[in-house]
Amino acid sequence: MSRNLRQIWFSLLVLLVILTTLLSACGSRTSSSNHELAMASLVHMSADVMTAPVTVQQAYQFNVANPEVMKQIPCYCGCGAMGHTSNYACYVTGVGADGKINYDTHALGCSICVDITQDTMRLLKQGKTAPEIKAYVDQTYSKYGPSNMP
Repeated sequence: MSRNLRQIWFSLLVLLVILTTLLSACGSRTSSSNHELAMASLVHMSADVMTAPVTVQQAYQFNVANPEVMKQIPCYCGCGAMGHTSNYACYVTGVGADGKINYDTHALGCSICVDITQDTMRLLKQGKTAPEIKAYVDQTYSKYGPSNMP
């Protein structure tokens, strides 16, 4: 084999190794990183929310940005007696005609509310649907009390 031919084969082999490495790196994303979560800005939230622990802030941000999901997820902290009808209601009392959000402070001091929201966020990142997440929440949290969903 001539020297030029060996160099060509060596170059092709190196190129093949580089391409294989690049292609395998591109395909190594897990499903959990393929789902970005919508999160509301903290800017218009109360000082209580802005000074809360990060997990609580994230829970408020997520609930505000995802009412269509969170209104389908129950809470099991006993807040049904307060009139809450979903996990969303633990964070938001309503939205005015002008779009202004009225916040509920209940979740600021309730780890069950926040844990349910954090689980919902994690499961959505994994590609789960709202009904699948509700089933998980029901199974996991029903030991704490009755659901707040009618």
